[in-house]
Amino acid sequence: MSKQIITISREFGSGGRSVGKRVAELLDVPYYDKKLVEQVAVETGFDEKFIEQEGEYASPWQSLLSYAFPGARLRHPVNGGLSTADFLWVIQCRVILDLAEKGPCVIVGRCADYILRDRQDVLNVFIHAPIAYRADRVVRLYGESDQSPEKRLEEKDKRRRAYYKHYANRDWGMSQNYHLSLDSSLVGVERCAQLILDVARNPES
Repeated sequence: MSKQIITISREFGSGGRSVGKRVAELLDVPYYDKKLVEQVAVETGFDEKFIEQEGEYASPWQSLLSYAFPGARLRHPVNGGLSTADFLWVIQCRVILDLAEKGPCVIVGRCADYILRDRQDVLNVFIHAPIAYRADRVVRLYGESDQSPEKRLEEKDKRRRAYYKHYANRDWGMSQNYHLSLDSSLVGVERCAQLILDVARNPES
């Protein structure tokens, strides 16, 4: 059975988005990253920049809670008793499930691998790379900032890891949670995309 839906999880700066875009181009299927954020914004009324951060990164309180009490939830008397983060999570899940129902696609981030865990037609991929490679790439793509690139990478990945733990109760980046784990610094964006394409079309060969 070929895999019709591909989820791309990635370390910050590893080129996961570039890989995802290329896979979508090769398969000629929809690519969901910013468009997914736009859809969640439409359904919630929240600003897209806010959703980009809150919809994939844990707040410091979530980070602490996730490691102290895995699977726990912070609740506040807003959005029907849900915290803003939990409300966004519910809408995000619904949007991702709806997108998957529409047909073949590539979805980047947003815990899509976990949200679509009950489907048999999903290929879950994790893109990673050494910190030196990612630090150089972040500076080339986004420029310098007040923080060192290594610090930016550490903080982004830490929050992403905590968010995944908080909602999926799994360890982000652990190979057992994915079908493929690829080092983009060694394999390169184009070859990563080709490998994903090959496995998606011929998962048992």
